[in-house]
Amino acid sequence: MLKRLSISNYALIDQLEIDFERGLTIITGETGAGKSIILGALSLILGERAESSSIRDKERKTVVEATFDIEDYTLEFFFRDNDLDYYDGELIVRREINPNGRSRAFVNDGVVGLATLKELMTRLVDIHSQHSNMLLARPSFQLSILDNIAGHDEELSEYHDLFNEYKATERQLHELRDNYDRNRSEEDYVRFQLNQLQETNLKPAEDEELEQQQRRLANATTLKEDLWKVISTLNSEDNSLIDQLQDVCNTLADAEENLDEVAGMSERVSNALIDLKDIAQSVGAIEESLNSDPAALQQVEERLNTIYSLERKHNVKTVNELLKLQEVYEHRLAAIDCNEERIAKIQELLESQRAAASQLAQVISDNRKAAAGKFVASVLPLAQNLGMKNLQFNIDFKPVELNANGCDSMEFLFAFNKNQALMPVKDTASGGEISRLMLCIKSVIARSMDLPTIIFDEVDTGVSGEIAHKIGDMMGEIAHKIQVIAITHLPQVAAHGDSHLRVFKTDTATQTLTSVQRLNDEDHVIEIARMLSGSELNQAAIDNARALINSNRN
Repeated sequence: MLKRLSISNYALIDQLEIDFERGLTIITGETGAGKSIILGALSLILGERAESSSIRDKERKTVVEATFDIEDYTLEFFFRDNDLDYYDGELIVRREINPNGRSRAFVNDGVVGLATLKELMTRLVDIHSQHSNMLLARPSFQLSILDNIAGHDEELSEYHDLFNEYKATERQLHELRDNYDRNRSEEDYVRFQLNQLQETNLKPAEDEELEQQQRRLANATTLKEDLWKVISTLNSEDNSLIDQLQDVCNTLADAEENLDEVAGMSERVSNALIDLKDIAQSVGAIEESLNSDPAALQQVEERLNTIYSLERKHNVKTVNELLKLQEVYEHRLAAIDCNEERIAKIQELLESQRAAASQLAQVISDNRKAAAGKFVASVLPLAQNLGMKNLQFNIDFKPVELNANGCDSMEFLFAFNKNQALMPVKDTASGGEISRLMLCIKSVIARSMDLPTIIFDEVDTGVSGEIAHKIGDMMGEIAHKIQVIAITHLPQVAAHGDSHLRVFKTDTATQTLTSVQRLNDEDHVIEIARMLSGSELNQAAIDNARALINSNRN
């Protein structure tokens, strides 16, 4: 339940703290006093959008904080799943709005996103206003009512998992079939291209090796002449470079005996001679291997032309890219060959998943239909007690294709007058009738939902007299099970309150502020007397108020 609400720097509120109690809390006040402002601040705690225009002092941030007693509610799993600190018995939720309009939300001092905050608060508070009455015409809201009454959360969760798996397999099957059809239509083309590549018998980096061979063969004569010139210079029979360096080495060796400055130079020249002799020998071997071979050159060029032709055809630049393309064609043909078997297996899995989902969907449908009968039987006497004595109510079920909600659609059908055909609520009910109908529905839901707090925001607008008294009775009955907070203008409703808060405005020299006063028993009587009598408060109104309160308490 909501224990405390603290609001600072929000609209007409500078600083305000409100303590709430169990049972039925009544909130009254003149129009414009600030009741909606308090509710707006609370909506921030529920995860609604923050508006910078609501900041009272633009130099300070707005802070709204609510404390909840959650000792009797199983929420540990939510905190665990969302990595939040769990304090046994108490929950503190805070919302801060900075002057720049940015806001942050905190749960037990841990920062949370608005989606997480909203999910948590739907388990703690339900605000019902006149605007909420429009929900009654929505199929999704009607379905959620029956699911709440049926109490089959585990079945719904299991069904959603099964249905999501089924849809994922269905998408996989569609993709496989599309690929299969596409590959089948291109099979002849792919097979022809693959055969051509395979018959060419390409080798990795073959083009680079062939290009090198081509350059060698095409320039064999010139290369042979150049290499012979190198050999002749290094190691000819007449005064070669090696012979000259040998003389230099010998001369330096003789000089080293008498001249320390040239020590080691002969060894360095000797080492150079070793390298030069090795080079001369290697160049000689290469020169001998070089021969002009027109036939070999022609063979290499023909092979290169075949490769270049394939590269142009497939818009690639290297043999390695052609080999990768060959792998792609091989995989596509392999996919064609094995996809029929794979599609058959996926189809079998899909049918199995659909059967499991359909079976559970039927269980959920049966639960909903059973809940529908109980729900209709619960709503009708409540509605009739609120002046809708001719109300007829039925829930129409129709089978539909398996979807995220199950295997059937449903619609609430009403008739408010005798001999009137049952129709959707939007086509048959007045605003006042919808308001009273929603109050009855909320009353039934409150009996089945494990929800700590429900807030009624002027849902009794447009009624009076005996109906107003019965609305108060209904709110009082709900408050026996959960905490109820009701904003009302009706004294018949207010008289049912276990506690009473009066919202009022005060003016200072520079500002208007909204405040809240907790009324004691005598103030409670006086406030209801004012609501009964209007502007003039007299003893008759006070006596009438006291009698009204005592009657409700009895």
